[in-house]
Amino acid sequence: MLTPAPQADLAARIPFDRTRLDRLMDDENIDLIVATSKHNVQYLLGGHRADFFDYMDATAVTRYLPVLVYPKGQPDKAGYVGHRLEKWQTDANPLWTPQTVTASNGSADAMQMAVDMIKKVGLKPRRIGAEFGFLPYDAANVLRAAFPDAELVDASIVLDRQRALKTPDELRKLKFASDAVIESMQAVIAKHGPGATKRELAEALRREEVNRGLTFEYCLITAGSSLNRAPTEQRWEKGDILSLDSGGNYHGYIGDICRMAIQGEPDAELVDLLGEIEAIQRAAFKAIRPGALGRELYAAAEPLVARSRHHNHMDFLAHGMGLVSHEAPRLTERGPIPYRAEHRDKPLESGMVVSVETTLRHPARGFIKLEDTVVVTDGGHEIYGEGARGWNRGGTAA
Repeated sequence: MLTPAPQADLAARIPFDRTRLDRLMDDENIDLIVATSKHNVQYLLGGHRADFFDYMDATAVTRYLPVLVYPKGQPDKAGYVGHRLEKWQTDANPLWTPQTVTASNGSADAMQMAVDMIKKVGLKPRRIGAEFGFLPYDAANVLRAAFPDAELVDASIVLDRQRALKTPDELRKLKFASDAVIESMQAVIAKHGPGATKRELAEALRREEVNRGLTFEYCLITAGSSLNRAPTEQRWEKGDILSLDSGGNYHGYIGDICRMAIQGEPDAELVDLLGEIEAIQRAAFKAIRPGALGRELYAAAEPLVARSRHHNHMDFLAHGMGLVSHEAPRLTERGPIPYRAEHRDKPLESGMVVSVETTLRHPARGFIKLEDTVVVTDGGHEIYGEGARGWNRGGTAA
């Protein structure tokens, strides 16, 4: 079904900074973007995400594929192709796109509908930006066959740059997610005494996050002196430390936090170790402000890591956070996920969000880490999920 959107207020209804996206596309000589990842489609549609395909994409012998078509400088020719099961959602909450088709069943037919949409409005793109990592082979073949004279390039970085500056609504969602993860961790720690398994703790954290309105994504968990972060049958016993590193998302926006706990009371060494990590975190926070170059975060934190007696077992990392973990700003190429550090020598801007984490893999005491979500504000920075930074005490055994 083709549903035309009202044109009179189109500019006011576009949910992203169109001027910014046009400029980013112009920088890469891209005429047309064909977005197919759920996170970028959600962003460009102002929050729409198919309920039926929220996480699972496979259906019968094909897969769900949302397709958002955006021509540079011509939002009146933009369009969206969704699955037929999205029709009820778009009927209840019409999208901003002038063309909305909710009739696809899989990946190839969704792309064919997008191609038909592009041709219907008379677009003849010379350079098409697609998301190579999120473009199925059969859909890519349809797109290439339809525009054999156009150059197909990867637009993933363009869209990543576009999402780097968060709107107030996006920031509210990130703050809610971060606060809810902290509250969930505190509840789990307080309710579990000696003998709880890591698997039980991870499942309890999942329930706490869901009960607070989050979608649980993961729990990386260690106990005692072990550095293994998988949920297992290992028990959290008296005197053992515990790390909880969890991502819970709220309407797609990820709260990614790590906090520490102990069954009993920490000794002086443990207090000092966590205090050292806290000092590194705070040093990095101070470098987060509008106009500061991305590398200044590392310049503030890495000398403290280097001076530590435990530097051979310690890592510092700062990365962007939002709809995707490790999105822009990208500050280092030496982290666990390889990408180009294009924001290392560029200024931070108000609205950017950075996850700051310091990790100590102590060979005798175990895994000790803090991770925080920090937003760049006009006046400096704000920490989301600020609480529970010390040694949180486990509950008593039932």
